[in-house]
Amino acid sequence: QAQLVESGGGLVQPGGSLRLSCVVSKFTLDYYAVGWFRQAPGEERGGLLCISTRDVSTSYADDVKGRFTISRDKARNTVYLQMNSLKSEDTAVYYCARGRTLTCDNQWHYWGQGTQVTVSS
Repeated sequence: QAQLVESGGGLVQPGGSLRLSCVVSKFTLDYYAVGWFRQAPGEERGGLLCISTRDVSTSYADDVKGRFTISRDKARNTVYLQMNSLKSEDTAVYYCARGRTLTCDNQWHYWGQGTQVTVSS
């Protein structure tokens, strides 16, 4: 069964940056897209970005455009979420998930356990 483990969350001041990592195992990034999501307290989980097996990224959230980017390192089995210019409203638990296929078709089969990001002064 596919496994995904997020890390890199923590407390950061407004305007700061964080890079989250999603280390995957029991599947290869050659065959599946991976996406990043977040869930703030009292809200539903929402999609942020996805990266396909051809390194094509898809954005699902207008409020992170220009601030968040997704990338991957196949040699390290890792997908990254670089977050810049962080705002208090970015506070949430961040998750990564494996897609159904090679492309970002917005269907997700396996999820990580999440990592908390808190943006506060």
